[in-house]
Amino acid sequence: MSAHTKIGGAWKDVATIHCRVGGTWQEITEGHTKIGGTWKQFYANLVPLTVDYLVVAGAGGGGYQYGGGGGAGGLVLGELALAVSTNYTVTVGAGGAGSASISTRGSTGTNSVFSTVTGSGGGGGGGWSSNISGQNGGSGGGAAMGSTAGTAGSPAGTSTQTSPSGGTGYGNTGGTGWRGTGLRYKGGGGGGAGAAGQNAPQDDTATGANGGNGFQSSINGTSTYYGGGGGGGNFNGASRTTGGLGGGGEGATDDDTGSNQLSTPGGTNTGGGGGGGVDTRPGGDEVGSAGGSGIVIIRYGA
Repeated sequence: MSAHTKIGGAWKDVATIHCRVGGTWQEITEGHTKIGGTWKQFYANLVPLTVDYLVVAGAGGGGYQYGGGGGAGGLVLGELALAVSTNYTVTVGAGGAGSASISTRGSTGTNSVFSTVTGSGGGGGGGWSSNISGQNGGSGGGAAMGSTAGTAGSPAGTSTQTSPSGGTGYGNTGGTGWRGTGLRYKGGGGGGAGAAGQNAPQDDTATGANGGNGFQSSINGTSTYYGGGGGGGNFNGASRTTGGLGGGGEGATDDDTGSNQLSTPGGTNTGGGGGGGVDTRPGGDEVGSAGGSGIVIIRYGA
């Protein structure tokens, strides 16, 4: 509460209070006074507490069988003035599940929230043969391979991350998939907070689509990437696709002889997207991997 004193017969609100300490007048911002026989705490000249923040949402899961990589969780950087003696909501978003069905995409991640600031959950990767397009989210999920030979197929997911007052939001689109004329089936890379997911090369080479890189921040005292996109599934690829810097999961690959490399999930507390799956042989269809959980970091002072 604010302090009051009587000036010219009227009670006035006092912004600052001074007290003589050791022969010197000192400004005080809080203290106690007796009101109605009870000691009450008072505050004067309260200055808002300004903090720096990093908010990263949970990332999207990778798509099923020749699926797209999961999109990174939306990332927001900025500063916010907080009132003293006030409670503020902090929610860390969970990553979305990888797709385990031919008829579903990877799941979208959950939002992360700090007071009025929201990081949007990353979009899930598209899956074969239904719901091929990537989902929209903080960063968009990559699309699965095309539905017919020699096509890129459905579009990738786009970014829905916004910038609040006093902050900047980061998110990018996912990449498109490709269905070759031979046994080359490629999912697009998931979008990262710092860069878009790669489009699958539109050719019959073994090269797949990597996830987009995340955004680099030193808010915790160390330069760290957050929000990498997941790599797309790459059937008959030379190697797994890589996830973007910032916890993006690797996409799966299969050379059609049983030499399989499974997809990997996004990193915990990074907002990194899950890797997309492929059709492993032998052994059946391989699911996409889960997106990584988000993180909220708040820093006060230098």
